[in-house]
Amino acid sequence: AAPSATVQYETDVAPIFQKHCVACHNPQSMRAELDLSSPAGMFRGSESGRVVDTDNAEESLLYEMVHDKLMPPEGKPALSPDEIATIANWIKTGMPFKSQVDIQKLMAAGEVNQHDIEPLMLLRCAICHGLRKQEGDLDLRTRASMLKGGKSGPAITLEKPEESLLLKKIRSGAMPPNKLLNQAGVKPMEEGEIKLLERWIELGAPEVELHKDIATGKQDPLVTDEDRQFWSFQPPVRITVPTIKNVDQVINPIDNFVLQQLQQQEMVFSPPADRLTLMRRAYFDLTGLPPGADDVEQFLSDPDPLAYKKIIERLLASPRYGERWGRFWLDLAGYADSEGKRNADPLRPYAYRYRDYIIRAFNKDKPYDRMLLEQIAGDELADYENADVITRELEDNLIATGFLRLAPDGTGSDVVNFVPERIEVVADEIDVFSSTVLGLSLKCARCHSHKYDPIPQRDYYRLWDIFKGAYDVHDWLTPASGRVLEVAIPQVRQQVAQHNEPLDHKIKIQNQQLEALASKLRQEYLTTQVKALPKAIQGDAQVAVQTPKADRTEVQKYLAEKFANQLALSEEQLQANELYKGLEQQVATTVKGLNEAKREVPSIRALWDRGDPSPTYIYRRGDYEQPGRWVGPGVPSVLTDGKTPFHATPPWPGAKKTGRRLALAKWLVNPGHPLTARVMVNRIWKHHFGEGIVRSLDNFGNLGTRPTHPLLLDWMANEFIDRGWSIKQMHRLMMTSRTYRQCSQVTERHARKDPDNRWLSRMPLRRMDAEEVRDTL
Repeated sequence: AAPSATVQYETDVAPIFQKHCVACHNPQSMRAELDLSSPAGMFRGSESGRVVDTDNAEESLLYEMVHDKLMPPEGKPALSPDEIATIANWIKTGMPFKSQVDIQKLMAAGEVNQHDIEPLMLLRCAICHGLRKQEGDLDLRTRASMLKGGKSGPAITLEKPEESLLLKKIRSGAMPPNKLLNQAGVKPMEEGEIKLLERWIELGAPEVELHKDIATGKQDPLVTDEDRQFWSFQPPVRITVPTIKNVDQVINPIDNFVLQQLQQQEMVFSPPADRLTLMRRAYFDLTGLPPGADDVEQFLSDPDPLAYKKIIERLLASPRYGERWGRFWLDLAGYADSEGKRNADPLRPYAYRYRDYIIRAFNKDKPYDRMLLEQIAGDELADYENADVITRELEDNLIATGFLRLAPDGTGSDVVNFVPERIEVVADEIDVFSSTVLGLSLKCARCHSHKYDPIPQRDYYRLWDIFKGAYDVHDWLTPASGRVLEVAIPQVRQQVAQHNEPLDHKIKIQNQQLEALASKLRQEYLTTQVKALPKAIQGDAQVAVQTPKADRTEVQKYLAEKFANQLALSEEQLQANELYKGLEQQVATTVKGLNEAKREVPSIRALWDRGDPSPTYIYRRGDYEQPGRWVGPGVPSVLTDGKTPFHATPPWPGAKKTGRRLALAKWLVNPGHPLTARVMVNRIWKHHFGEGIVRSLDNFGNLGTRPTHPLLLDWMANEFIDRGWSIKQMHRLMMTSRTYRQCSQVTERHARKDPDNRWLSRMPLRRMDAEEVRDTL
């Protein structure tokens, strides 16, 4: 249709949006981050950027989506050709409005408002003019603080960008100062950003009333109850152990579930493994080590029916158990003793403390729910800053947060300590957290709403905001110097002091020897030099020089000043003395060795909440330079009922912490959580049976594999919780089952009926990993 100047927004276009689009694209739901209920929302665009382009209507994203029948989505009535032509004509003719005067402010606010400028200030200016530091008494984080200004006056002058001090400083290159860019971790404003700031000031610095997007008591418009029907998004149901035939093949309830499905395939369990095979299987599974010859002989000759169970108990009590199973968790967390990212690959001198914590936790059978509380929010469990005594529990709480400090982090160098590098650290930690604990891949939602799982981009940034109190890209701490805590139990400090005390005494003796020689040489020099003075003043001059400055009379002050250079041995002359030089080198070598033998109180590589985080905005396409909607803290909506707010409060009265990670951790260990217990039980099962009941261990979503034994998985998840989240209890349950005790022989029937061993008709063969091979050899 030919362009027509009569096409107007209110009468022609808005009704089309209302009919076809607003149900999904409104201020509450904002699918794809797009609001088509108002001109301001339309002009702000979507997660893909601008949606209308007056220069080329056919390339406007809005036009493309409706013209190519990509929107409305499948199952919804498409726009008619006339409706599509109306939208195209409206864009081509400059998007006219019936009420131009009334619409101007809305267009301006849609074009640029405080939620475009405040993220820009955080990115470029707030490091020196923000929360922690306010150079020149200037805070640039909000419109009000800009108008208030600092020592030099207001930073902006409304509607007069050319008179605004902030723009003058930026345009002249004075701010940010070039020599401080690397140190501050900021980069100068780009031309487009400067023009955006100018336009905002020119329009009178418009503000719009926006609220953080958080979960409320109202039903979530982006995730439906239908989305929540997927098997892994439902809480584990209480399962009754099935009653089956051939009860003589059953040892514990696991066998009931497995045998039930085997019988449906017209199969039964394989014969039990021989005693030596079973023993080796248990040793490798729990410790990664082969049994010793004496252990083998003792077990094979033990007639006790409980001999095998006694082996399991002995292995679970072995220190090697924690080392073996702790390593599995450390692999998930991404444990490394260096930072990665950069060629220098700086060391993490205190990372080993987290490794040792994990080993201790597995050996002590610390409940898994407690492990999660400590690793995700240990700093918010108790007030370590004001504690009278640092206990082992307080120390472990902090060490445990190292779980969230193991992603590669190169921000210790100024040249790679800018917001993009910081974002990568946080994104990697969220990826570790989500895949390890939730068994979900969330990283797709960093740039756009997840294509396969009901995880809107909004939910990713809500989760990001939970971590903001500790990981704020606009209030950053570097890994080595900024993110360590000097907290230790009194026994450790006492042991270090006792170790260092004799070494300090030896260092003191060495230095005293050197100082004694220096004093002797100075005295000899003084005695010799005094003889060159007139006899009448020799005695007075010598006394004057040797008398402390504070005790000298006026005459002595005069004599000391007059003859100081002549009578005092200079440092250069002292260093030139061969006797002194030799002793100095000897003392330096000895002291160096003694200092190297000293111990230090080990610091903790921790993560802690600092309170007062900067606001979180959705990054359109994952680009930090394109902030979108303002969001608050929250968890993935699909894992809730969709109408329960996320409540986070400071963990104790007067705490300068947000309490967000603690709220997250408590939500995770709630017995009704759909994933926490399932994911961990599935991991334990994998390490015993070679594959998980859900084979995609890190992905319980739509692209993951479905469980081979869903009822068994849910029964074990509930057992895990009922047994106090005890990992050792799950070992006992799995390893004493008939399913685990089968032999691994493959018969013709196995090859025909269960070639992939999907139904566990035999014990899977498992390759040794590298550590097992090495230790066996």
